[in-house]
Amino acid sequence: MTNYLETSEMVLNMGPQHPSTHGVLRLVLKLDGERVKAIECVIGYLHRGVEKIAENRTYTQFAPYVDRMDYAAAVSNGLGYCLAVEKLIHVEAPPRAQIVRVLFAELNRIASHLLWLGTSALDLGAMTALFYCMREREEVLKIFENYCGARLTTHAFRIGGLQYELHDSFEAETRAFCEMFKRRIDEYEQLLTHNPIWVQRLRGVGILSAADCKTYAVSGPMLRAAGVAWDLRKAQPYSGYDQFDFDIPVFHGADTYDRYLVRIEELRQSVRIIEQAIEKIPSGAIMAKVPKVLKPPPGEVYVSIEAPKGELGYYIVSDGSLHPYRLRVRPPSFLNLAALEKMAVGALVADVVAIIGTIDFVLGEVDR
Repeated sequence: MTNYLETSEMVLNMGPQHPSTHGVLRLVLKLDGERVKAIECVIGYLHRGVEKIAENRTYTQFAPYVDRMDYAAAVSNGLGYCLAVEKLIHVEAPPRAQIVRVLFAELNRIASHLLWLGTSALDLGAMTALFYCMREREEVLKIFENYCGARLTTHAFRIGGLQYELHDSFEAETRAFCEMFKRRIDEYEQLLTHNPIWVQRLRGVGILSAADCKTYAVSGPMLRAAGVAWDLRKAQPYSGYDQFDFDIPVFHGADTYDRYLVRIEELRQSVRIIEQAIEKIPSGAIMAKVPKVLKPPPGEVYVSIEAPKGELGYYIVSDGSLHPYRLRVRPPSFLNLAALEKMAVGALVADVVAIIGTIDFVLGEVDR
């Protein structure tokens, strides 16, 4: 006799077209009612073989490809790649180029965090925050567009320095943006930080302790929300970051709410760095002396930077030819996403949406 009252676990596919998966991510959820018993991340819908492409392109030709990985932080992708190749060929960008690189990297961090904040808030029903964040992000994209014509996949740098000299209105535009943006961060907090619905949806959800962060090699805001003060801009300064006065935001709740607080504070610290950088821009060349045809000596390098989502590293092996023998990317999104099951098991289905949002991954650098 069939027992119609018998209950069993249910398997539910979430994505790859679900809006809350922030891209083509498929999650296989094993549920007991609304409670998550197990979760499996299935990637493989956006594969472009970018690391294999590198083996068939010259070092210069490959540079624009990295912009397409974390397409919300193309400037940071380009910075990490340029630094890796420069280390391989023993070249250092001129002082003017280094300061401008910091400026663009921090503007890009702001743009990336704004995209995260607006979409994550929308996932949980806070539509107004999306409009506010897109309003300010548009101003950053205008600065990028005035510099090189690109808004999203901004190819700002060259191996050895910058792509272009700064446009005449750059400093005025950037100062005006910083002055305006400091007030707008306060508006975001007025909308969300003490909003009872926002707090209830985030606090105590998706906890990932400092020990677990280290186990899963989690980096960036997720690591700092667990109480670990690790930021490559301080720990292993590059591009002159040691010249700037800024703080590493650290919280200790290790939940989705503290990840939100870390990123909000990082917005303020980025503005702080940008305002200092504008005053430090020296005159001089924007490009080092780099051969027109790059043919690095045999060897290998690994260079990592603090991208908006965490540690972004490039490992390059040269065999002395015109193109890399091997190139491997260490993307923060891929490793941070690996911790999703640890955070989500035992939570509700609705909590999975909040956890996904505060991981802040981009599938372009997950499925490379």
